[in-house]
Amino acid sequence: MRYPEIKTDLPGPQASNLVQTDKTYVSPSYTRIYPLVVKEGQGLWIYDVDDNLFLDFTAGIAVCSTGHCHPKVVQAIKEQAERLLHMSGTDFYYVPQIALAEKLASLAPGEGIKKVYFGNSGAEAVEAAFKLARWHTRGELNIAFFGAFHGRTMGALSLTASKTIQKKHYYPFVPGITHIPYAYCYRCPYNLSYPQCGLECVHWVEDTLFRTTMPPEEIAAIFVEPIQGEGGYIVPPPEFHRELHEIAKKYNILYVADEVQSGMGRTGKMFSIEHYGVAPDIIALAKGIASGMPLGAMIAREDIMTWEAGSHASTFGGNPVSCQAALATIQLLEEGLMANAQIQGERLIKGLRELQKSYECMGDVRGLGLMVGVELVKDRETKERAGELRNKLIYEAFRKGLLLLGCGENTVRFCPALTVSEEEIDVCLSLFGDVLKAVGW
Repeated sequence: MRYPEIKTDLPGPQASNLVQTDKTYVSPSYTRIYPLVVKEGQGLWIYDVDDNLFLDFTAGIAVCSTGHCHPKVVQAIKEQAERLLHMSGTDFYYVPQIALAEKLASLAPGEGIKKVYFGNSGAEAVEAAFKLARWHTRGELNIAFFGAFHGRTMGALSLTASKTIQKKHYYPFVPGITHIPYAYCYRCPYNLSYPQCGLECVHWVEDTLFRTTMPPEEIAAIFVEPIQGEGGYIVPPPEFHRELHEIAKKYNILYVADEVQSGMGRTGKMFSIEHYGVAPDIIALAKGIASGMPLGAMIAREDIMTWEAGSHASTFGGNPVSCQAALATIQLLEEGLMANAQIQGERLIKGLRELQKSYECMGDVRGLGLMVGVELVKDRETKERAGELRNKLIYEAFRKGLLLLGCGENTVRFCPALTVSEEEIDVCLSLFGDVLKAVGW
């Protein structure tokens, strides 16, 4: 069984020098919670510039879905790079983009022909969905959720309601967006309990919002993450999306699923919305789609993607190298990595819930597949958020050689590559237990 190997103080001498250079020349807007300076990676293992070895349960923020530098993905990138690096899919045709569009269209849930728009990131995929919803419906109003993260471009940021720092000093935003509570059962905004609540968070939309504030005939779309990502890895009840989707259909409102973090096999299905039996009108994808290469995609039904030539485009979107990486990624997902995500995710959740019995600070353990969150609290009864403890815990994990990230105000996220093994899950659980002891909880 392989374990992390920490040979120096952290950060090591080379890392310390590079961090100081970074502070001189790189934007201070980035969020770095610990001083990891990466040199190379393979699978779930990362070497820093001082040759310290880390077990990576971040996968580059759920991006490296097939692990770092999977040989099949690397080979696809090399072969394509030798043929064509760029020609702009906006103005010309090339095989990788066409092939990937056909594949994604065939994978998307729901009947009928789908069409695909390509960008470079999740924010661009959401931005495209935002514009397409307006174009198709001519509606000027939209619904999004508290806790949502949809990106940092101005349209996507207008839909975002995750942290105030993300919006500070950027007002005004795109008008006409109303944020409503998500199905956050651990902290129900209506002070109810599932299932006795009758899904008040869904019925409130029609019973109150549409009656008092938002005329439904003027709403273009509901933008929703099937599982909230940056908001805290929040998994809604099984009926949530089905019932919300029914309301959307009733009023001819588009249902836009932001699968940027939850899609591409991470939850054990290609799209996490499939767990809920819903076929969205539009899907936004990025992160794990190309195993680390920059790529975003927006999939919509043919009858919705009716905008005309020149109405939206992207110079680098659908880059041929990124498209080939995505095709290789999808093949690996279908050949077993999605199934592995479900199996190893169950093992991870089971192990974390065993730890939860011994550590009161672990207020909630939740997740689907390898999208798993542990919400930390100061007190299980009051559920007071333990944000400082979360940050301290993540830093201590780094010192022990386990790479983790936070999400929400007080949740630790576990989003390893879908190649993760039983042994790597067990090493992570052992290290996480050690970290809980080390921080005094």
